[in-house]
Amino acid sequence: MTTTPATWSAGEIVDEVKMNTEIRDQFNSIFAAWTSYTPAWTASTNPVLGNGTLIGRYLKVGRTVTCHINLTTGSTTTYGSGIYSFSLPFTSANTGCTYIGHAHLLGGSPSTRWLGQFVISPNATVGGPYFPTNATTVNAAGLSGTSPVTLAAGHQLRMTFTYESSS
Repeated sequence: MTTTPATWSAGEIVDEVKMNTEIRDQFNSIFAAWTSYTPAWTASTNPVLGNGTLIGRYLKVGRTVTCHINLTTGSTTTYGSGIYSFSLPFTSANTGCTYIGHAHLLGGSPSTRWLGQFVISPNATVGGPYFPTNATTVNAAGLSGTSPVTLAAGHQLRMTFTYESSS
C-alpha cells in the first residue's frame, strides 16, 4: 500500500532502506495484485448467503480505491427484506460528493441483464446498488429481494466502483 512520501533534508544520506521504502515499495503497491476482502451484505432484515458466494477485492493507490464485489445467490440463499447494502473496504472521504459506480444484475428466465449504479455517500462504510424500477422507466430504486425482479438461485450481482477513501 502506498505511504506518504518522506520529507528529504539537505545533506541527508540516502541508504537502501530509504530508497526501497520511498521508491521500490511505492511502485510495487501501484502494480500489486488486488487484495481480497469479504464484504458484509445487509438490509433491514439481513439476507443469509447460504450456499451462495460473495467475494470482494480492491486495489488502493494513495486514497483512491477501486473495488469489485460479486454476489452469486445459491439454492439456500435467503433474501431478507429492505434495501441492500454492501460494506466497503475503507470508509469513503467526506468530500460532499456521492460516488457512482456500475452495477449489473444477471439472471432470470429468459436470461436478462439489469443495468444499474452503485452509490456511495460521503463518509460512508457501505454502498448500495440501484436499478430501474421496471423496463419502461428511468427511475431507480435500491436493490431488494423483490425489486427490480424477485431474486432466485443463480442470480448474479456484479458491482465495480472507484472512490476516495477517508485515509
